[in-house]
Amino acid sequence: MLTARDIMTTKVVSVSPETSLKDLAELFVSSRYSNIPVLEAGRLVGMVSETDLIEQQQPLHIPTVMAIFDGVFYLDSEKRFQQQVDRVTAQTVGEICQKEPVSCGPATSLSEIAKLMSKHKAHLIPVLEKGRLLGVVARLDLIKAFRE
Repeated sequence: MLTARDIMTTKVVSVSPETSLKDLAELFVSSRYSNIPVLEAGRLVGMVSETDLIEQQQPLHIPTVMAIFDGVFYLDSEKRFQQQVDRVTAQTVGEICQKEPVSCGPATSLSEIAKLMSKHKAHLIPVLEKGRLLGVVARLDLIKAFRE
């Protein structure tokens, strides 16, 4: 039975949380990868995707408010609005990346990896051992393995 260790890519392109969004965009273009692990001291701290970068560029939606008797009431969630403000004003990868991404271990079976990808809509699964990144399994890696 094949495992993540058998099909993972070990030469992984990664970024740090301090990487600027401009540098990230350049890396997406030059590497042609659409998902990149975010590492800090060799440990996975997040994943960043082209979608994260695109969503960062969406216009800010100003929440609707209602004023009643000297009080202002938000009709939308204040927390959601603050998240949108944080997204729009982000300058680094650490501010837009997905924290706590789905991952697997080196002994994880291909069927389990396929299940993780499907369940979490993930295109790239980091392979971790004791919190350290060993490699990544992309959808194409799985398709190639299923073909053999």
